[in-house]
Parts: sequence; C-alpha cells; structure tokens
Amino acid sequence: MESLDDVIDDLIADRVIRRHRRIWLIVIAAVVVLALLVLATGGWKEKTGRSVPTLIVTADAPATVTAGRWEYSFSKAEIVREPKTEYSAAKAELLVYFELRNIDTEDKRSVYLNGDLVRLVPGGGKDLVKSNGATCRGEIGWVIVYGLPPESCFTKFEIEPDFSADQIEVGILAEQYISDNGLLGADEDPYWHSPEAAAVVRLKPTVVIKDEEN
Repeated sequence: MESLDDVIDDLIADRVIRRHRRIWLIVIAAVVVLALLVLATGGWKEKTGRSVPTLIVTADAPATVTAGRWEYSFSKAEIVREPKTEYSAAKAELLVYFELRNIDTEDKRSVYLNGDLVRLVPGGGKDLVKSNGATCRGEIGWVIVYGLPPESCFTKFEIEPDFSADQIEVGILAEQYISDNGLLGADEDPYWHSPEAAAVVRLKPTVVIKDEEN
C-alpha cells in the first residue's frame, strides 16, 4: 500500500504533467494559427518575408513578368483625379500600363485577362484589390490572340478620392495548367486554374488631373 507521501507526490506529479500538457497544446494551436495567417496573405501582403520576387519599374526599364499563360511588361502607373464639381463628387482611379502577350503553349487559346490575376497590394495587412482586367485598343476585356505580338493595355483599380502614394505595388497571380484530382467525377484533363502568387511589381505613379474637356 502506498504511503500518504507517495500519494501526495503522485498528485503533484500529475498536476505538473497536466499543466505542461496544457501549455504545449496552447503553443501548438498558436503555431497552427500563425501558419494559416501566413498562407492567407498569399505571400505578399507584407514586404518582410515576402515569398515572391519584387520587380521595380523605372523610367528606363519596364518590369517583365511571366505568369501562367501571360507575359506582362509593366511600364508606368497613373493616379487619375477627377475634382469635385457642382454636380458630382470627387473621384479617383489608379491606372497601370503594360504590354500583354498570350503565351499559352498548352491550349493556344485566344482569351481575355481575368481581373483576378492582377491585384493592387495595399500593404498593412489589407485585402488585395482586384483589377478590372485589361483594356486594350480602347476596349475592356479585349481578347488576346495566342502567337501574336503583345498588345498595349492598361488595368484600372478603384481607389478612394484622396488616395495618394509615392509608390504602389501590383501583385501578379499565375494560373496553373493542371488537372483536378479525378475524385467525385472531377475533370482529369489539365486546364488553366488555381492561380498562385507569382510576383509583385513596384511602380511610382504620376498624378493626372482630369478636367471636363478630357
């Protein structure tokens, strides 16, 4: 039969083990939450520890990005301001200019650029801002033909009227040419989908004031 001292020692040991087990469970839970937060940011919300390359556009050198079935050559950005008038509130939009080429060697299809693939990176942990795709030859959603030379295009982001920035960052996502896993009747043939972060392009925007004549 155990003595009273042995019983007390066992109780103390069990209590210590439970306390340490609780601490380890809390630590493990914290690590899991942190990992999920890192994944949720897409690898580019914060400059520190960014998992994709950051390319810088200068006046003399555009930034070229190859992502999925697209090749971009970014050249400049503009903050276009429309002052308040007697009949309308002040407005602003961010325009980013690039050459766009269809390099889809898999399907060789003619397609338009999806706005989900080019996004504004506000920083500070804020959500990415989706673009409106690509406007080329004056038409939004212009279809880019595979095998032809690049088109001169721009994309637009909705911004606040008082938005200002010495530099802006645009995140580029790359679709993957892969199949589904084939379970539950999923398509086993590869196709373009499941975009992932590919690069960030940094530009210094100029400010353009839009008057009534423009």
